[in-house]
Amino acid sequence: MTDTPHTGPIADGTPFDRQPARGFTMHTTSRSTEVAKAGVTMGSALAITISWSLHHSIIWAIIHGFFSWLYVIYFAITRN
Repeated sequence: MTDTPHTGPIADGTPFDRQPARGFTMHTTSRSTEVAKAGVTMGSALAITISWSLHHSIIWAIIHGFFSWLYVIYFAITRN
């Protein structure tokens, strides 16, 4: 073995054929996914809270939590 310094690209654990395109990073995709998951969780929690306050039923809360943002928008449009 020789003690010559490495002059090629340095791998960060990602295979070279799976490297992101120039100007883009792998963190952009994971950050978008995190934001989307947070939005789904917040919508579900809001729908469940609204449903429970109106119906006091666990079954309806689960159903409305499944539809999340659709139920929240429906509630906002139809409430008096």
